[in-house]
Amino acid sequence: MTTPSTPLAMALAQSKSEERATPLSAFRMARRWWLEGRRLNLSLLAEELGVGRATLMRWVGNKDLLMGEILWSLYKTVYDETIDNARAVPGLEGVDFLTRIYSDINHALLEAKPLHDFLHNEPQWALQLLTSNISGLQDRLIETWRRLLEEQIAAGNIAPEMDAENLAFYIIKIGEGLIYCDMICGRKPNPGPAATAFRLLVSGRAPN
Repeated sequence: MTTPSTPLAMALAQSKSEERATPLSAFRMARRWWLEGRRLNLSLLAEELGVGRATLMRWVGNKDLLMGEILWSLYKTVYDETIDNARAVPGLEGVDFLTRIYSDINHALLEAKPLHDFLHNEPQWALQLLTSNISGLQDRLIETWRRLLEEQIAAGNIAPEMDAENLAFYIIKIGEGLIYCDMICGRKPNPGPAATAFRLLVSGRAPN
């Protein structure tokens, strides 16, 4: 009996080398390399994909922007998971809801081995990408937190002393001070004070 030659069957029968590279496959391969602890080399990535470096650069923009997408994918995965966990807790809202999310994200990032391998292996570039906006990461982080803060403000659950966008900026900087403090000033990360500072900014009160 002859196996039907459907488009899917033919696609699955193709060897990996025959598969057509796309911007998305370039991102996925780069992300996999990074998660494995490999340095991001665009020439090697283009060669592995079977495309020219110029084509790859047209797809990703530049090395900083590609790395920004990889870092954002890590943060977004952690953020979405912590949001789902916090929303599943009955009665959790306002500053307690936000502090739970903030603390859980910080704990997850402190334990993220690929992130800390990146900081150890390429500290100058890593810190530049993570703490400035050359990769677009900062704008995304601020916008994500701005929307979440405005949601809680609109619901009447919090009434912060500053607008949501500025508040989002400063809480991101507190998180950076926690997660990268060992690299920046040789201090051991301590999530507790960061959570207290977050709560003070959002509500004006420390926890009892």
